Amino acid sequence: MVKSEGRLVLNHSTHVSGLIPVLEKLTKIDGIRTITPGVISRAKSHAPHLRLKISVPIRGGFKILARQGKTVQEVFVITPLSQKAVEASLAQVLGS
Repeated sequence: MVKSEGRLVLNHSTHVSGLIPVLEKLTKIDGIRTITPGVISRAKSHAPHLRLKISVPIRGGFKILARQGKTVQEVFVITPLSQKAVEASLAQVLGS
């Protein structure tokens, strides 16, 4: 059986700095189906390095918040994986 990669939907012209290469690595994780970066907003607190954190479960996956500097971007991940499995995948991708 051939392992299929997930799909990265790029429908915005701007993204949090360094986010797209991380999401491309995440699409290679088995079980990740679709990743869609969403709305960008400003935060009051400062995150010196790119951080990805699961915000809330959504139908069919999870909403993740990507933070870099004072910028926050929503990222929607469609996957049948559990929250712990997605958190482990995020840690693996950010560590490599």
